[in-house]
This record gives sequence, structure tokens and C-alpha cells, in this order.
Amino acid sequence: MHTHHVHDRAYGFTPHHVLQRAMGSSLIYALHHSPTLTFSQHLPPPSDPYTRVPAHAYGVNALTIDKFEGRYLLSGGADSSIRIWDLEASTAKTATGEAHLALSVAGKQKGGKGLGVTQLAFYPFDSLAFLGSSYDHTVKLYSSETLVASAEFDLDAVVYDIALSPIASHLLVACATHNPNVRLVDLRSGATTHSLAGHAGTVLATAWSPVREHILVSGATDGSVRFWDIRRSVGELGVLDLEDSVGTGILGHKMTSSALRASSSVFKQAHRGPVNGLTWTYDGRHLVSCGHDAQIRVWDTSTGANTLADFGPMVRNSGLTPHTLLLAPSRYVQPRADVIFYPNGHEILVYQVFDGKLARRLRRPNINTSNSAAASPKPLLQTKDVITSLAWRPHHVEMYSAHADGGIAAWKPRTEEDADLDEEDEMEREEKEGNKKRKRVMLDEIYQGLTKKQIAFGNTRA
Repeated sequence: MHTHHVHDRAYGFTPHHVLQRAMGSSLIYALHHSPTLTFSQHLPPPSDPYTRVPAHAYGVNALTIDKFEGRYLLSGGADSSIRIWDLEASTAKTATGEAHLALSVAGKQKGGKGLGVTQLAFYPFDSLAFLGSSYDHTVKLYSSETLVASAEFDLDAVVYDIALSPIASHLLVACATHNPNVRLVDLRSGATTHSLAGHAGTVLATAWSPVREHILVSGATDGSVRFWDIRRSVGELGVLDLEDSVGTGILGHKMTSSALRASSSVFKQAHRGPVNGLTWTYDGRHLVSCGHDAQIRVWDTSTGANTLADFGPMVRNSGLTPHTLLLAPSRYVQPRADVIFYPNGHEILVYQVFDGKLARRLRRPNINTSNSAAASPKPLLQTKDVITSLAWRPHHVEMYSAHADGGIAAWKPRTEEDADLDEEDEMEREEKEGNKKRKRVMLDEIYQGLTKKQIAFGNTRA
């Protein structure tokens, strides 16, 4: 942020929201890993105080943060465990920094399948409840206070993704399952029979429009991305086509009946491979998708046109699990300068949405963690450090990432104070290294002096 923004605001020349965008944008681009802040199942043992205990024993699959206070973080593990963390609670002091300890834990039930959590989502209008989906074919409604399931819906197929509308009052949960239909779960009636048919493969991702409560989008292994109006009994609103940079009309433009018939007779793909990531921009005017063709695409939701934004050759994507496309809040970025965070293996790529320009690459340094909960003698450092999920903390400029090694990482802006402290630490480290080097030189000189000097043992006679 430039100083003139502050001066202009002080004199009343600049509105508050302009200053907020300028400050927020500078903080977003200053995000870096907070190495001293960890999330742990328990404190390290006294015998090994420098061990970093992971948040989950067998990896973290999903993260979400409540949108009301931005205080409570939910994490779902590969072992089906769910933990809730208070981001404002006092942290425990450890030899390596500070550690968050979970408020509550829900593990797999005895005799249950114990399959991993695939997705978590807080209730749209109440952070006291949340939903979780799992590889055990179920979607469950939990209490945030007790982590006890109050309702369970068996969909008879693996549930890869769930989505709740941020604005609607209908309380329908859109579920992406191993079947080619989008399943809708009605939390009011408990009905699970309503489905949206059209895909020719497993549905991997779903996302509700942030501005139209009845509009839903889904992506599947057939490479298609389809728009739905849940009020309609049959058929989708439209299908995205990666070859179409003009747009035939989806949400804002109505097609003629002949054009609609011609369009529906042609199989269209948004990606040349499975689609496992979808997110809307906050104004609902654009949709961002990603797929196994190692491409990120931006679409005009009014016309369905491919904007042809080029995100370059660094994008990687594989697996059927949902791929998080995390947008920075619009109030923190300049108009038409949206920023998206993309988990790319062991790093996070930061892109500008509308031109695909790579702005930053964020990496977590190698951290030696211990899986003591699983009684494993080896550190989790040997596990591939794949980023499995991302979550933005509302009302803050903070991001959190989930990792396959069981860790949860915090990403916060790097301030000038942080830079000064890092510089002091570097100077102190260099000074220590210099002292060690001088001591080694002195010891070498003493040793060489002793070895060169002839030493006589006993008296010698001529």
C-alpha cells in the first residue's frame, strides 16, 4: 500500500472502502507461512520437546471456518476424525513456538466403517451446526458444540463434495457422488430422493451461485460443467464448452428453442478430463473451474463464454478429491483484480483471476512431525507434503491449509516487524556460525602445533 492512500484518506479525499482495498491487497500479497504456530493433537512429550505433533494422525482431508465470527476452524481427517479449533483461544507454549489444541474431537465409531472425511461445511445461517461428508457414503449433520451427529443421510455412494447455498433459505445440500447424478438432500424434510441427471460420469464438484439462490453448478469426470435451476423438473440450464469464447447464453441470455436443441445435441466439455474444482466469484458474474487437463479456466456465467485466461504451465491436478479454488474476499482486492489461491501439490500458487498471471508461490518449509497417536516411530516428514484443502478466515487476512502429513498450516501477512525479527535472527545465526568457525580454526592450529612438535619419551643415551 502506498503512503498517499493513507494521506488521501486522512484528508477525506479517499473513501473508506478504497483504503480498505488498498490495505487488504497489500496484505494478501504479503501472506507467508507462520512456522511457529501449529495445530496439534496434544503437546509433545517432555522427552522430545522439539517434536511437532500433527493435527490429525493420518492426514487432513478438509478444512472450513465459520463465516460469522471467523473464529472456529473445523478439520476432517483421513481416519474419519473431526476436530474443532478455536482460533482466538490462548495457545500452548512449546519449544518450537505456539500450538493450538483442539476444543473437541469426534473419532470413528466403534464398529463403524471409519472411512475418511471428504468435505466439511458450516450451516449457512448458524455456526452451531455443520455438515460432513465421507467415503462411507453418508452426509451427517453435527452439533458444533458436541461434535455429535444429529442426523445421517445414506446416499449409497461415495460422497466427494457437498455445497450449501450462502444466501438461500431452502436448506438443500448439493452432493457430488460416485453416481452421475447430483443428489439434493433436504435438511428440512430429510428427503434424499431429488437428483439432477445429465452428467455421464461421477460428479466430483458442486457450487451454489452466491447471488441466485436456485442456481447450482456441477462438474464431473466426463469433463462437463453443467448449470442447473433446481426449480426445473428436468434438464440443465446450460453446459460449458471450452471451445466457445463467445457464449451462447446461460444465465443472462435466453437461447431460442432451435438453438437450444442444436446445442444440446452436441457433447460439450469444459475440461479435457475430470472436473474436480469449481468456485464462483463473489458477484456471481464468473465461474472458475479446474480439471485433470492441468488447466484453470474462467467463464462468463451470463453467456457461458470461456474468457481464455491463461494460467500457464505450472498447474497440476490429479485425483478424484475436491480441489479447492480459494478466492480472496472481494473487499480486500481492487476491482477486476481478484486473487485466487490454488493448491498445487506441495505449494500454493497465487494467481490473478482474469489474466491468469502468477503472482506468488507459497511453500511450507519441511517440518519434522511425529505421529505419536499412531505409535509410528518414523516422522511424518517421509509422507508427501500434499496440500489437500484451503480455507480463508472471514474478517481477517489469514489463510489456513490442510496437508496430507496431518498438519494444518497458518498463513499470515509478513509485516515489517516480522522482517526485522527475521533479519535479527539471521544476524544472530551468522554471528554464531562465525564464532564456531573461529573456534574450529583455533582448535585446528593447536592440534597442528602439537602434531608438528617432536615429543621425546624417556631419556636417550648416546
